[in-house]
Amino acid sequence: MKYFAVFFFTLLSTIGFAQDNESTVPQRVSGYIINDNSKQPLANVNIINTNKVRGAKSDAKGYFEIDVQLNDTIHFSILGFQSLRIRVTNDWIKNKVTRIQLTEKAIALEEVIIAPFNLTGYLEVDSKLIPTKENYRYSISGLTQGYEAGEYSPNAFGKVLGSIFNPADVLYGFFGKNAKELKKLKEMRKDDTVRNLLESKYDRETVSVLLGISKDEIPEILQRCNYSEAFIQSANDLQIMDAINGCYEQYKVLKRN
Repeated sequence: MKYFAVFFFTLLSTIGFAQDNESTVPQRVSGYIINDNSKQPLANVNIINTNKVRGAKSDAKGYFEIDVQLNDTIHFSILGFQSLRIRVTNDWIKNKVTRIQLTEKAIALEEVIIAPFNLTGYLEVDSKLIPTKENYRYSISGLTQGYEAGEYSPNAFGKVLGSIFNPADVLYGFFGKNAKELKKLKEMRKDDTVRNLLESKYDRETVSVLLGISKDEIPEILQRCNYSEAFIQSANDLQIMDAINGCYEQYKVLKRN
C-alpha cells in the first residue's frame, strides 16, 4: 500500500509538471478569419500576439499561423471591421485551428474641409501667414535618440526634466506603472510584421492595445515628453511607439542618476 501511495503521488507530480511545461512552451496555432455576415474569408487581417509582440497576416483564404502560449491575448484588426481580442485557451492549443469571425463597422463619412493657412497665392502675403516656428530636438549623453522639444523656447529641455522628476506628474505615474508593458517596445523591434503594421497605421489602436492604455492617454504622454502637437497629430503608430520608447529610455537614465 505504501509503494502504491508513492507511485500515485509521483504520477500526479509528473502530470502536473507536464501541464505546467505545456503552458510555458510556445505553441503554433492557426485559424481562418471570415466576415461574419458574408462568411467570406478575410485577407490581410493584422494579427498580433500582444503578450509576445509577434505578428502575422491572414492570406487570401483567411488562414494564419502564430506562436502563442496559454492565456496570451491575440488582437485582430483590419480596416472597416471591428477589432477583436481573443485569449488563447487550452482548446485552441489542443485543436491547433479555430475560426474567427469579424464584424463590419457602420461608418458614416463626414465632409472634411482642409484649409490650414488660408493661402492667397501671393508670395509676399503667404510668407507671413505660414508659421515659421520650428521644433528642436535635444540629446543627452548615453542616449542614442534625439529628443524633440515641442516649442521653440530656451526652457523647453528643463520642462522635460521637470516633468520626469515630478512624482505627481502623469509621465512619472505612467512609466512607473507600465514598466512591464514598456518592455514590449524592444520586443516590437524584433518583428517586422508588427513594425510594418504600425508604420501603416495612424489610429493609435494598436499602440493602445500593446501598452495597455487608452487612446486619450497617448497625446498626453507625448505632450509631457514635450513632443510637438504637429508630431502627435501627423506621426504614424510606429513613430509614436518609437517616441514613447525614446522618452522611456531617457526616463530610466535620469531616474538612475
